[in-house]
Amino acid sequence: MQQYLSDAQLAERYHVSRSTIWRWTNRDLLPKPVQLSPGTTRWRKDEIERHEATKQQSAA
Repeated sequence: MQQYLSDAQLAERYHVSRSTIWRWTNRDLLPKPVQLSPGTTRWRKDEIERHEATKQQSAA
């Protein structure tokens, strides 16, 4: 089953503000979120984990 993360959950995960999550998204520094319903936008957890793995590999 697909899991989703909110902007608040991502902010907590990365120790930043919710506005930073949106800034990173607008700058293509995070995967694009999906709109589940009006007013409900989430990021797919598997895409976030893939993104993190890619960033870790490029830093090594």
